[in-house]
Amino acid sequence: MDLKNDFDLFLGNIRPTDNQRSDLQTGHKTLRDRLHADKVLSTIIVSDFLQGSYRRATAIRPLGERRSDVDIVVVTKLSESEYSPAAAMDVFKPFLKKHYEGKWLQQGRSLGIELSYVELDLVVTSAPSESELAILKSESVTSDDDLVSARDWRLNKSWLALNSRQRADARDLLAEARQQPEWKLQPLRIPNRDAGKWEPTHPLEQIRWTRDKNAKCNGHFVNVVKSIKWWRISQHEDPKHPKGFPLERLIGDCCPDDVQSVAEGIARTLETITLRYAPLAQTGAKPVLPDYGVPSHDVFARISMDDFVKFHAQVTDGAKLARRALDSNDRIESGNLWRELFGHKFPKPPEGSSTTKGGFTPPQGPAVPNNGRFA
Repeated sequence: MDLKNDFDLFLGNIRPTDNQRSDLQTGHKTLRDRLHADKVLSTIIVSDFLQGSYRRATAIRPLGERRSDVDIVVVTKLSESEYSPAAAMDVFKPFLKKHYEGKWLQQGRSLGIELSYVELDLVVTSAPSESELAILKSESVTSDDDLVSARDWRLNKSWLALNSRQRADARDLLAEARQQPEWKLQPLRIPNRDAGKWEPTHPLEQIRWTRDKNAKCNGHFVNVVKSIKWWRISQHEDPKHPKGFPLERLIGDCCPDDVQSVAEGIARTLETITLRYAPLAQTGAKPVLPDYGVPSHDVFARISMDDFVKFHAQVTDGAKLARRALDSNDRIESGNLWRELFGHKFPKPPEGSSTTKGGFTPPQGPAVPNNGRFA
């Protein structure tokens, strides 16, 4: 059974809480304000924007004592011909020592900031082309709105962030945004300090791809992602990988476009992973999954073959359980099976509910997603 109401409750239980979202906003806004107020850095910063699961609306609540995290991309004027990856990161170290002494650390491709209430990942880029400077300053790039809060997001000059829609010309601009083609941006380049080279990344294409996939899935894709992410971290501590964006990329590869509910999306995605990658798992191999916008980057490159084989076995078992839960016409049985898959965050079936009816109505036609908030 789809158990829409139960899944609504479940998704509410695994999303970041209001306090966690507030902490994320406080953390990234404070950092960005400080960057733009810095006398040195303000002269080299072109733009900054959020990336990652927070912006794509696929973030889940941290498990246990872990803190929420958010990624901030800082687009700079630093030339690759003048700055090595290490030198580019060094430019930001006086700022970090001033504002985050003892709370930051150097990472291979970013600068991490660990606060008591949130973790921030500062990603520095080299100078983009002159033709893209204005684009990277537009609200379509710098907006904090996630893909569910702003379902109409488009990467063009007329699109307005939610907090700008009180202006007198907002309606006209948004109408233009719906008609204007979207910009086709080149990947940005970030430092790989360990390898000593600049590498391409395309977070805006990741956001755009997720938006389009979510639409193809009747608004259910981001919730399928959140659900499977939660299943992964709450039910399977080992192996630790895949997780994060590599897991999200795999789900995107296997979630059918036509799903009519979150429950259906979960079952069919797990089944597709099972079937599609069984030959690889049987031979101890793993898939190659190109990054959106940067096909040369395999997002599974760091995942070991052993970890993928173990993960595939877990998915195989999860797919069987999800299929039983979806196919069951017994309200109590279905609820208990979904709860077995996801743990205690999935609500218990109501006591005394009918074992055959339970409010279930056979579909009379194609499902139409409601207009409410999915994230």
